[in-house]
Amino acid sequence: MFSHYEYQEYQERVAKTKESMAKEGIEVLLVTNPSNMNYLSGYDGWSFYVDQMVVIIIDEDQPLWIGRYQDANGARATTWLDQNNIIAYPDDYVQSDTKHPMEFMADFLAQIGQGNRKFGVEMEAYYFTARSYEKLKTRLPNAHFKDASLLVNYIRIIKSDAEIENMKKAAAIVDKAMLTATNAIHVGARQCDAIAAIYYDLITGTKDFGGDYPAIVPLLPTGERTSAPHLTWTDQTFKTGELVIIEIAGCYKRYHAPLARTVSLGNPTNEVKEISKVVVEGLNTALDIVKPGVTCEEIEAAWRNVISKHGIEKEARLGYSMGLSYPPDWGEHTASIRKGDKTILQPNMTFHLIPGLWFDQYGIEISESFRVTNSGCEILTNFSRELIVKGDIDFETVIS
Repeated sequence: MFSHYEYQEYQERVAKTKESMAKEGIEVLLVTNPSNMNYLSGYDGWSFYVDQMVVIIIDEDQPLWIGRYQDANGARATTWLDQNNIIAYPDDYVQSDTKHPMEFMADFLAQIGQGNRKFGVEMEAYYFTARSYEKLKTRLPNAHFKDASLLVNYIRIIKSDAEIENMKKAAAIVDKAMLTATNAIHVGARQCDAIAAIYYDLITGTKDFGGDYPAIVPLLPTGERTSAPHLTWTDQTFKTGELVIIEIAGCYKRYHAPLARTVSLGNPTNEVKEISKVVVEGLNTALDIVKPGVTCEEIEAAWRNVISKHGIEKEARLGYSMGLSYPPDWGEHTASIRKGDKTILQPNMTFHLIPGLWFDQYGIEISESFRVTNSGCEILTNFSRELIVKGDIDFETVIS
């Protein structure tokens, strides 16, 4: 049951969306990104493998949820919408050679008088396929379609205080899971067993609140595989001398707080020690300049000035806006901390700052999630910011 406060927050989100729609000349917005569906309606279910959408009609008070019949009760359980605004298509539309869910949706929209209007569609949404788009256009021949891929994403970029509280809970969960990770990663242990321990903490959360499944699985490149940032785990055992990168995120009510750290199993080489110091120095320097009015590219420039003194270049972006999300990504696909991004920071924007450096034989990754405040930034997590050398540290005191 939604509280009055929650109901008002959803109303404000829809109102902001309609303002953006009006500026873009959009009368009907078809929202197929599950993160945006949740943001506007509250819908929360693992049903994004079939066609579904939330529809914002500019002159209607409430959105529509349109999805699979067997998921309609899930919409009734998780959204703030009236019963009449939950529309279901029969199961014979699912993965059929003769029917398509978008045909049902298009026909329904035409029946309620929307067939001749100006539509916005999320062309870059992961689960909105080329076939879905073609079916819509065929069944709505008099409609005008416009790409509205990031319209809702850019509204989401500034969080409400309630959203920030969710992210802080996610941060408490990831702090706990990272401590577990550093203990579970040791010579002779299997990578898969360490991941199992991490997952346990990500889902059980804290004694006060539980966790949710993160939008990205735990990443655990090990040994020479640390030269690639997005590898997961194997059933191999950890070996003396290996580096292990841990990139995980706590998740609470679909809000994320990512965190990355690097573990050295045994004494690291001098090169690794020096590179890790550069990463931390650059990370600290970048965080120090974060405040409202600063641009994303200025943060990246501060980092680049540090690493360039050591003759290092980083090809990838330094970070990105993140928060509410579903698989396969916890990023919001809006602002990136990189050269050329002139997005101006505003209070309650949230970012994952990930100054990883990857070389041919190894990599170092130490990241932070932060919120832009009225005068600077707040680090969401609370975990020691350094290369973790097993045997040189009491892991029960890693969280300061």
